[in-house]
Amino acid sequence: TAYLAVVTAACSLNFQRALPLFIITVLAIFFIFWDFLIAKYEDRIAAFFSPGERYLKKQWFWLKWVLCAVLIITIICWLIFDTAKQGSRQLISFGGLALYVLLMFIFSKYPTRVAWRPVFSGIGMQFILGLLILRTKVGFDVFNWLGIQIQTFLEYSDTGAKFVFGEKYTDHFFAFKVLPIVVFFSTVMSMLYHVGFMQWLVGKVGWIMHIFMGTTPVESLVAAGNIFVGQTESPLLVRPYLPHITKSELHAIMTAGFSTIAGSVLGAYISFGVSASHLLTASVMSAPASLATSKLFWPETENPAITLRSGLQMAKGESNNLLEAASQGASTSILLVANIAVNLISFLALLAFLDSALSWVGNLFDYPQLNFESICAYVFMPFSFMMGVDWEDSFIVGGLLGYKTFFNEFVAYERLSKLIHNREKGGDMYINGVKQYMTVRSEVIATYALCGFANFGSLGLVIGGLTSIAPSRKKEIAGGAFRAMIAGTVACFMTACVAGMLTVPGLDVPCHIFLGNAFNSTDFPDNSTELVECCQQFFT
Repeated sequence: TAYLAVVTAACSLNFQRALPLFIITVLAIFFIFWDFLIAKYEDRIAAFFSPGERYLKKQWFWLKWVLCAVLIITIICWLIFDTAKQGSRQLISFGGLALYVLLMFIFSKYPTRVAWRPVFSGIGMQFILGLLILRTKVGFDVFNWLGIQIQTFLEYSDTGAKFVFGEKYTDHFFAFKVLPIVVFFSTVMSMLYHVGFMQWLVGKVGWIMHIFMGTTPVESLVAAGNIFVGQTESPLLVRPYLPHITKSELHAIMTAGFSTIAGSVLGAYISFGVSASHLLTASVMSAPASLATSKLFWPETENPAITLRSGLQMAKGESNNLLEAASQGASTSILLVANIAVNLISFLALLAFLDSALSWVGNLFDYPQLNFESICAYVFMPFSFMMGVDWEDSFIVGGLLGYKTFFNEFVAYERLSKLIHNREKGGDMYINGVKQYMTVRSEVIATYALCGFANFGSLGLVIGGLTSIAPSRKKEIAGGAFRAMIAGTVACFMTACVAGMLTVPGLDVPCHIFLGNAFNSTDFPDNSTELVECCQQFFT
């Protein structure tokens, strides 16, 4: 009563100012009543809807073909109208999405046993989420607002960093500015787990995926958990059930870990200067994509033992009170922070050595500019181009994908942030024939493609982490981990394809630079609205 009185008073004083509090309160009340009704009247609600469910099952044979036809016609019409308005770049991303699905089907473990419902419903969920977030003003504003709030929230870690490391802590940006964010975020997540909020949120997201995609409760919950936590933490939510799940479910759990990133490192990437709203969107969109690619690459051939969601009990936090939870979260992050720091030191040193060795080899053949990035650029260039990256930028994004796959996404995002800062500063796009920055569209697609833990370093982490949780499944975990890493990589690429289909970047560079890029690039179609805006500005 006191809380509602405070909300009412705040709204009456200034409703616009109190709008976020009002929305949070309304959502909280709605979900409290929803959980109450489900807990008390679940059987009656199920009985009420059972005639409709039986009718749908009876008519499903012809109804699914009608739905498929409607879906295909809708996609074709949308592509025609969108291409006419935005140019043909979106068609390349759509073609890339279709190509990745085809490749996953060709190299599937059991191609004849593929259940297409999880595949198409997963891609559909990706598309709907992308459409709401990237193409509607309300969705874009909501995620943009969330991104700004997260950035503001993460900046509170500066207070602790300044106290411990002194006023000049930003002189050592990564060690004293970025890594404290990981500690702070880990502490907050531990507290949210203690109060039960994270379990509730993961349960709701997992339930949505379970209903729409037809995936089992265990793999749906783990995929939902990976939006918020890391690839070794999310399986702990369903720890008691891991010895009893099927091989396909185990593969899905590993794929979900490889195709998403943890909330703790999300804050670190945001601090690099990568778009917070796009990172958030990528994290959400990759969850259904991971299940879609997993069920395509390793279809279900067994009968899952755990099918009733009501029988699932998620693991709870081990702390006794909120302060202990905060302390445990901070202590747990020590290993994560140390792991990030030592991996970066070793990987960057190894990369410098590789570049030097390759340059020496290249110099023997009058090609001293040979380095690791240039090799990766040629290997991954076809994949980046099929996502919809502009041809001039596809080699740069290919190099970033190489860093991410063979080292880790920290190295890749650090390189991407430099390219973003170069674009924001302006200046010449080419210096001595080397491109200094990419177009906004290419940056956005690269952000989505890199947003996952699919790399060879994480391969050992997943095998070790899952084996310690379920020792009886050691052989299956080791046997399926590499396939899961490939599936996780493709899930990120598919998310990037959907982003490429839907992204309409605004005018993020000064007009004189934008027009210079337009004249020196094949990136911009004749009917580009950005070009028109620039010309109108100059004319005025």
